[in-house]
Amino acid sequence: MISALFFDLGGVMLTNGWDVAARKRASETFDLDWDEFQHRHQALVDDFETGKLVLEEYVRLAVMYEKRSFSREDFIQFMYEQSKSLPESLAFAKKLRDSGKYLMATLNNESRELNDYRVRTFQLREYFELFFNSGNVGVRKPETAIYELALSVTQRKADECVFIDDREFNLQLAREDGFRTIQFESVEQLTQGLRSLGVSV
Repeated sequence: MISALFFDLGGVMLTNGWDVAARKRASETFDLDWDEFQHRHQALVDDFETGKLVLEEYVRLAVMYEKRSFSREDFIQFMYEQSKSLPESLAFAKKLRDSGKYLMATLNNESRELNDYRVRTFQLREYFELFFNSGNVGVRKPETAIYELALSVTQRKADECVFIDDREFNLQLAREDGFRTIQFESVEQLTQGLRSLGVSV
């Protein structure tokens, strides 16, 4: 029987926080050279999303390495503002949480600061009990270590867990580790997929 549900955040419960589209908007808004910005981001993203590089340092190295017409605080605020909720997904997660049948957790790649902001802003503690965020645990999807950590902390067997993510790339190793997996497309499709695994609200 399924006893635990693990959800990605960006693209499932919320919009992506700092993806290519968000960075392109930043490039246009702040008149950054896109190629240089993207090159610097790619060089920093592993450390940024595993907690080795704090948000202010990321912005200094990716953006504020030369004199700008805007402040570091302006840019960080812009980063935060890219996050929006997906209300239908959150409402569904609330029903699952309120049923009391399943442990509800997140499993996502994101910097510690962005993740903390999103948890607070969208009151995600109302929906989830545990947060396995790469910026806090030091490993990223699709590394096997993050899935094994989730199992160890929750004391679950993989075959009683479902991992929901919008990217197949992130699901592959989880599935090889024994997780049941669903690639998210819509709440309706997710509902049907969970139902096929015996999960109901």
